[in-house]
Order: sequence, then C-alpha cells, then structure tokens
Amino acid sequence: MVFKRLASERQQEARAPLTSSEAASTARPKNPRPFLRHPLATVAFLPFHRSIMALLLSLWGIHGPATAARFPSWRPLAVRGWPVRRASGASPPDEHVVRIPHAWKLRLERPASKPERCGNPETESGASFGEKLLLRSRRRELSQAARHTTGRLERPRLVSDGWKHRLSRGDYFQLERTRKEPPGETSDGDVPSTFLELGLEPRVAASLQDALGISRPTPVQLRTIPALLKGGHALCGAETGSGKTLAYLLPLFQRLLQAPTLPAGNLSGTSPRSLVVVPSRELAGQVRRVAALLADPLDLQVKEIGGGRGTAVIRRWIHEGPSDLLIATPGALSKILKRKMLSLEKLLFLVLDEVDTLLDASFIDLVKDIVQHAFLKDVLVAMGATLPKGLSQMLSESADLSNFTILTGSSLHCLQPHVEQRFIRLKGGEKVAELLQLLKERGSSSGAVIIFCNRARTVNWLGYVLEDHNINHLRLQGEIAADTRAGIFKAFQRGESDILLCTDIASRGLDTIHVELVINYDFPLTLPDYLHRVGRIGRIGSKFLGTAVSFVSHKWDVDLVRKIETAARKRSYQGFFTFCC
Repeated sequence: MVFKRLASERQQEARAPLTSSEAASTARPKNPRPFLRHPLATVAFLPFHRSIMALLLSLWGIHGPATAARFPSWRPLAVRGWPVRRASGASPPDEHVVRIPHAWKLRLERPASKPERCGNPETESGASFGEKLLLRSRRRELSQAARHTTGRLERPRLVSDGWKHRLSRGDYFQLERTRKEPPGETSDGDVPSTFLELGLEPRVAASLQDALGISRPTPVQLRTIPALLKGGHALCGAETGSGKTLAYLLPLFQRLLQAPTLPAGNLSGTSPRSLVVVPSRELAGQVRRVAALLADPLDLQVKEIGGGRGTAVIRRWIHEGPSDLLIATPGALSKILKRKMLSLEKLLFLVLDEVDTLLDASFIDLVKDIVQHAFLKDVLVAMGATLPKGLSQMLSESADLSNFTILTGSSLHCLQPHVEQRFIRLKGGEKVAELLQLLKERGSSSGAVIIFCNRARTVNWLGYVLEDHNINHLRLQGEIAADTRAGIFKAFQRGESDILLCTDIASRGLDTIHVELVINYDFPLTLPDYLHRVGRIGRIGSKFLGTAVSFVSHKWDVDLVRKIETAARKRSYQGFFTFCC
C-alpha cells in the first residue's frame, strides 16, 4: 500500500505545472557538492532506488515535495526526474553564492599570528636583530643571544635536531667568539706575577727568560708549579695551548738541581733521573727542543728516544753518557725496558704528558708496563687537556691515590670561547668541493691550515685531490716511514708549506701558533678528539684567534654535534666528558 501511495503522489506531482522559478531551479544544479555530503546521496543517483529513498525519507518525517524545500542542497533530485515544489514562504535561493572547500575556510578563519609555544620565549623567538650572538644559525629563530643561557633542566631547541634527515643538507650553525684572548693568558691581579714569586730559583727563571723570553706565568703554571715544588704526586688538567709543558718542566729541572748528585762512578746513561712519556714522536721532538733550551744553561743533559729507530742506534745513544731527563714514546721505551737496555731504578720524576691519549687502547698496556718498572721515590705527574675515566684506577696500581693533588681549572673540558667554530651538514660527496672553496677563500696574509682526517688512506686520497688542483701541502700520518715522517712537522712549523693534511697524530700537544684555520674533513669520533683538534688554534702566543670548520656527513656524527651544541647553549660542561676527578 505504501508503494502504491508513493506512486500516486509522484504521478500527481508530475502532472502539476512548474512555476518559472521552479523550472529555473531544475535546469542545472549549481553546486552538487553539498548534496554529495549526505549519507544517502549515492542512493539518489541510482534510478531504481528512488522509491526506497522516498520510503526512508517518509519514515524520517520528510514527505514528497517538501523534501527539496527543507533541504535546499538536494536540488540534484530534480534533475533526476523528481520535480521539486518549494514550500510556501521559503526564500528564493541566492544566485551569487561562491563556495570554497571547508579546509580552506578554516585556514582563512585562523588568526594572523600563531600562538606562542610553551617554553622559554627568548629561546623560541631567537635573538633580536643586531644583538651579539652566542650561536648563529641559518634559521634566525634558532640563534641564541650571548646574554641568554639555557636553564640547566631545560632542553633547548637545537639546530642539529633534524640533521639525520637527508633534506637537512646545507644547514649549518656557528659558535661565535665570546672572548678576544685565550683563557690561559689572563689571570687575577692578586696572584703572583713572576716565576720567582712562585718559588723558582733565580737561575731557573733566568734560563727561561733567556731561552724563551717568558717572564709572566699563565694560570695553569700558577696552579701547578708551587704544588710540584712541594713534592708528591699530582694530576693536572688544563685547556689546550695554556702552557702545560713549562708547567712541569720548570719544577722538574729545579728538583733535579736540588737533588744530590751521584758520584761519577755511579753515573750511568742507562738510569735517567727523570722521565717524560709522550704519545708521538713529533711531540717527543718538540718537548726535547724546549727542554734542551732550558737545560743548557743549567748543565743538565736531555735525551730523546722515539720509535722507528733501530736497536743499535738506541743503544749507542744510551751509552753516550748519563741523562738527567729522558723523553720517550711508549712503544720504544717499553721495548728497551724488556731488553733490559734501560733501568728506571734511579728515577725521581715521572711525567705522563697527554695522559688521555696514553690511556687509549693502543697505549694503555705499554704505559702500565712502564709505570710498573719505575721505582718512584718522589713525583708522578699526569698531565692532559682531558682527564679520562679509568685514570685513577691505573695510577693506583703504582702510587697511593691519597697522595695525589688534583690541579684543574674552570676551563677544563670546555669549548674554547675565543675560537669561532662552524658546523656544516654536508653529503659525503660534497665535502671535497666545500674544502676547495674554503682553501680558495683564504687571503695572502692568512695563517696556516690543518686538515684532519680519521684514516691514513683518506689523507693519501685527499692529498692526490689537492695535487690535482695544484695546492701545495704536507701529509702526516702514522703509516709514513719514520725517516720521512721525522721532518714533516718541522717543515710545517718552518713555513715550507701552509697546509698540513694529517690524522689525529698531529692533534696532541703539538705547538702550532701560526695556524689560523682547522678543518675537520672527517668529524672526530670522540669528543676529546674534537677538543684536541680545535686546540691547535688560538694558543698562547699565537697572533690568530682561529676558526674551526667541521663537516658533518654521517648520522653518528650528528649525535656528537648535538652534545656540543647543547653544551654551548647551556654553557654547562659538567658531564660533557667523563673524567676521573
């Protein structure tokens, strides 16, 4: 019965004439999209389902011609053959309606300014224009003003947060200079200003003045020299390029001068009175040259034993005469100790220079063997720019830790504030072009350049690239023969070439006061390695503050960069490295 009633209503509506406005409304639908939003819209497009749709509408209380009046957006029903009769009193449709997508409408309704994010407003908004910066970013909102310090418990927004994504290539940030001189050059006015006030004898201070022209101590020397003159063991940590070598050489020579001299018959070249252990031949040669300048006026003998030399040569050097100071590398010294060519029974003073490197996996067994051979009667000094974890455990095997004096400064394990440090996110294949561009931008009055690589084969390959571009350079890496390697760093210091391509063998202790630019072609594998590489510039006595540029191309490099950036933003370096003291 229901279907018959619906059919009769439809026939009556079809016979009824349409008005002009109804005919115009059924001519062409202006906007079929709103109709498509109704859940039953798809049913309306199927002719054999019209009756079912009408039945459902009737159950909802919507009958026949009133449907289009109550739902104006259903005008497409009229096109399908269902005439629409407008309800009495209904207003005619607007002929000039422009409809836009709903998402577009919401976007236009949003406020012009975005709401502030939660967190530190200075960190979120970045530094204002013209303000002195601590960190400069390619994205201005991530720059940080020098006056602002991120809270200790606050997690800052990092430029390097997204650097593991491939689309981050080309991004960079730069740590600006916050000082104009190295931290080691300045000291308070209340502390002693001369070496004589520290307790050095006049003849030792005079030899320093005559040989090196130095009359004022640095802060690390102010802390270290008085403590070592008193005797006892010491653990000394100070930033790179702060004068650590003189800090232990001066008290060492004074202790040797004050110690009783053995009879001539008991003097032997196989039993030195003091020993300095360094990790590389280049550093051993550098320490020997400085020590020899100080020792000559004091009538003290200095000798050096390094690797790469035959046993016959070492034996001849040992038996040439007694040595007051012996400077040696771990490999060569351990070999001659095992062959009993040398004895440490008369040792008074032992120095482990660059102790963080000496405790590396490649040296630690050799160093333990050397310390066990030493019969320490007086002083054991461990000196380094970074003090690694495990140092105290190793030293406790040969000395009582309760007798150690820990001498560290506030700048230990800190980024150098007077060195500009730039980090560039690059693809591996883009590093060569960026390197060549940096070298071409150097002026004629620029200082020397050191380029660090992680592997010897990278040094060789990159050397061939520089040769193809007619760039004069020197190469220094551990696989070079000893005879060839001996004079490479000396030639670089003399200025025969202003570009040195090397591995981390040149990052420890070497004095490079004429270097202006350090390029980390391969990003260092550890944070201490980064500190030591950057420590080749901005040293005491250098006329350049220096700039360090690091290429970041691997995902594991990004993890280290994030730690460096976080430490720079917070200016809180505790925990930046793990150290024993």
